Amino acid sequence: MRTESNSKRWNEIKTNDSWAIFKIMGEFVNGYEKLSKIGPCVSIFGSARTKPDHKYYKLAEEVAAKIVDQGYGVITGGGPGIMEAGNKGAHIAGGTSVGLNIELPFEQHDNPYIDSDKSLDFDYFFVRKVMFVKYSQGFVVMPGGFGTLDELFEAITLIQTHKIESFPIILVGKEFWGGLMEWVKTTLLDAGNISAKDLDLIHLVDSGDEVIEILNEFYKEYDLSPNF
Repeated sequence: MRTESNSKRWNEIKTNDSWAIFKIMGEFVNGYEKLSKIGPCVSIFGSARTKPDHKYYKLAEEVAAKIVDQGYGVITGGGPGIMEAGNKGAHIAGGTSVGLNIELPFEQHDNPYIDSDKSLDFDYFFVRKVMFVKYSQGFVVMPGGFGTLDELFEAITLIQTHKIESFPIILVGKEFWGGLMEWVKTTLLDAGNISAKDLDLIHLVDSGDEVIEILNEFYKEYDLSPNF
């Protein structure tokens, strides 16, 4: 039986939910206003736990610098690890370096390579993910964990279902991603849960030069995001 005290707490929860809408709206408005001015960018994803002496940290830094050399900026999740490497590579190469920060237990803190006017803070993962998709001309996905997989598969799903325009999704690190892609081909495809053409949405590479080749080949045929 619902008591008067329980009813009061339930009403307070509903009220707080209603007011949260305004906070969510505020994050969207702030993100749209700032990111609409950054110009064409490519997002780099990967583990926050990757150390600076790791080969994938160094590769992410190299990839970011090559992306900047092609006239793009770089967007990351703003934290340490691969995110830091992406911002560092962009910063050292003299390009736009954007960080979409979110507070996480134990591992998230702003890295020092984000442009001071392009560091945004988010409380809501779903708002942050909208910003990645809306303002990126491509996703470069380095080795990572659950968060990286979440961002990867959400982008694939949105493109597959035609909810957003297509853009390149590039997995970097055949050694790391090869098993996943083999499972996609032999399990998802064989079970009829995806179409063969869906595999064309994903590229698997090992080098920064291959990343640039895929980006340039794609944008020979397609315009950059209508935001720019």
